[in-house]
Amino acid sequence: MTETQVLAGKNILITGAGRGIGKRLALSMASRGAKVGLLARSRGELDLAQLEIEQAGGVAMRLRADVREAEQIAAAVDRMKVHWGQIDVLICAAGIQGPIGPLMEVPPKAWWETVETNLRGVMLAARAVLPEMIKRRSGKIIALSGGGSLTPRPNFSAYAASKSALVRLIETLAVEISEHNVQANCMSPGGANTAMTDEILAAGEKAGWKEIEDAKQVRMTGGEPPDKQIQLALFLASERSNHITGRVIHVGDEWRKLEHGQVSAELYTLRRVVKG
Repeated sequence: MTETQVLAGKNILITGAGRGIGKRLALSMASRGAKVGLLARSRGELDLAQLEIEQAGGVAMRLRADVREAEQIAAAVDRMKVHWGQIDVLICAAGIQGPIGPLMEVPPKAWWETVETNLRGVMLAARAVLPEMIKRRSGKIIALSGGGSLTPRPNFSAYAASKSALVRLIETLAVEISEHNVQANCMSPGGANTAMTDEILAAGEKAGWKEIEDAKQVRMTGGEPPDKQIQLALFLASERSNHITGRVIHVGDEWRKLEHGQVSAELYTLRRVVKG
């Protein structure tokens, strides 16, 4: 099988596919033979993503929905199944950064809306696709984690808390569904020059000097090379990762050793390290 057909026959649903890393993964997976369901709230972004995929010879379907709304997610999943038969892979890339600044200064409503998008959105999407995956004993769920999921992230408490909870959600879900041969993992994509970068820079001192410097570096360099993000996502979406579930893997990790069983999978978990 050629590189361009490595995902031939796979139907992949990607939330947050209208822009950023979600769109990047959608374009790359469509170029490798997958049929891609593009789920996002913005009609304009969905139209453009579908156009780019189809002009490159790929197949895509627009699914306008809000990941916070169970009925909308269920309708999008049903539409994909009607047209393409099944969903083989779910990639949860929809996410927002939320309010920036010290906890005591940010609006509580905006703080909670961040959790609803970043955590509830993944929960609802997973619930929508899992019944069929469990029934046929095959499926992949990949959720994008982010900065603050493994270490503290001052001035980004909503984002950090939601992403930390997301990692534990995926770890827990992975145990629940492991007997059904369905795998769930978190992918940490590293820094990328997206709208979130602009938000950090616009926030100024509320973001903190380290975040500003990191954002400037990402804007200058583009962040993690797209190919590293794509290759890790392809691995987690493929049968090569059938033995890996409930893990959080960063694009900078030596995950190819994990693929071949050369390191312990326990290294890739959300755990406290206690020195005795």
